[in-house]
Amino acid sequence: MALSDEEIAFAMDLFADMGPLSTRKMFGGLSIYCDGVIFAIVMADGRVLLKGQGAMQDQFEAMGFDRWDYVRKDGSPTNMPYWYLPESALDDAEEATALARAALEHL
Repeated sequence: MALSDEEIAFAMDLFADMGPLSTRKMFGGLSIYCDGVIFAIVMADGRVLLKGQGAMQDQFEAMGFDRWDYVRKDGSPTNMPYWYLPESALDDAEEATALARAALEHL
């Protein structure tokens, strides 16, 4: 299932204060870029995730964020470098933007 125009608009509004954004559709979802650097994805089901690398991984874990992981076809688990935004950030663009800016500093 592909994202609806409303889901895409929601994500773009959520991060509008980041500055000029660009996107790329992929696997039914959407990747979001700031200055050419991917910092967030929107899954095909509408869930929003931030990319976390370096020290940001520890911060996201300390904040209790859930990490995106899945099981490959061969049965091996894979942890992706993305964390689901908490409900509070989905309801507050300032919080979402602050988290995204912090994440970008570590990419």
